[in-house]
Amino acid sequence: MTTTHPFTRKPFVSSIPLWMRTDQPRQTGVDYWKGPHSKIISATPGFEEYRQIHLAEHNPGLWPATRGVETVIPAERRIDGVAEVTFRSVLSPLLGRKQTRLAYQDEINVFRRTFLYAGPPRSARWYGVAGQGEMVGARAMVYLRRRDGVRTGAFQKHVNELAGSLAGTGVLQELRTQVFMPWNEKLWDTPNVAHDNPADQRFHASLILGFTDPAARAAFFKSPEVASLSDTLAPLVSAVHAYEVTDALTYVKDGKELSHYQR
Repeated sequence: MTTTHPFTRKPFVSSIPLWMRTDQPRQTGVDYWKGPHSKIISATPGFEEYRQIHLAEHNPGLWPATRGVETVIPAERRIDGVAEVTFRSVLSPLLGRKQTRLAYQDEINVFRRTFLYAGPPRSARWYGVAGQGEMVGARAMVYLRRRDGVRTGAFQKHVNELAGSLAGTGVLQELRTQVFMPWNEKLWDTPNVAHDNPADQRFHASLILGFTDPAARAAFFKSPEVASLSDTLAPLVSAVHAYEVTDALTYVKDGKELSHYQR
């Protein structure tokens, strides 16, 4: 398998899985996240890009059933969305501390649980793929849980090999990966919002896959190639949760805050 790709970027990225409050209609929370909350986040200095990844309300799991691997997403831990932040540099988070405090205080207005997945600098990868630059009509977000006993280095190497194989398939319009540092709850200790992330529920990597349309996405997950990849993954992962993405909204692009989000 190919482990690198000539057009790979290695930005400094963090992502925040989010669960909407359940004491109000889900759409109320979605609208608040898209509107008032996004304005607070977008104004943070030091961002190269800020995207909201909205996940479908009903998400049983797109990944094919694989022996010994959890591919059905448990309803009680099903994520509603992900905030994806790309920084200009490793020092950028220091520039946004004041604005970040405002975001901390605002979370309670929309979310019931949040936590931060971060990786070391240059551990995230954005791959050049055949359809890059074309309109992405459908996406999937895939979370991987490392199997107990698998070394971090071996896991990261396999994630990179997996992504390299996916980049070469010719069917993707977008491919982004993250491998996460060990869990640290203090990295995102926001007030009045839950941050529970038990060891057996944590993830260790994620992939965002872009397709031309929902039909192409469905065909991809039903393909023999994905079944083969899944069998290869099985010795290293205990769970693969593949979410249907309904929207990927960009609010900051190339370091500039947009007047309106872009899809």
